[in-house]
Amino acid sequence: MKKIQVLGGGCPKCGKLYEHAEAAAKELGLEYEMEKISDFDRIAEMGVMSTPALAVDGKVRFEGRVPTVESLKEELSK
Repeated sequence: MKKIQVLGGGCPKCGKLYEHAEAAAKELGLEYEMEKISDFDRIAEMGVMSTPALAVDGKVRFEGRVPTVESLKEELSK
């Protein structure tokens, strides 16, 4: 099961990233768990300087932008 984490303070872009990540995971038929992280101490501990960001299995994959569903599908299928 993949753990998908959306890191950010709750801005509209963070919400859009969450939607895109969930859509990508569903389209791929993955078993996944989604988590929103809005605690800036935790975000900083993960080395993220710019939100929104997306981590997969604890590893930051995108930072400071909202990738397309297709880009996310590519990343999640690795």
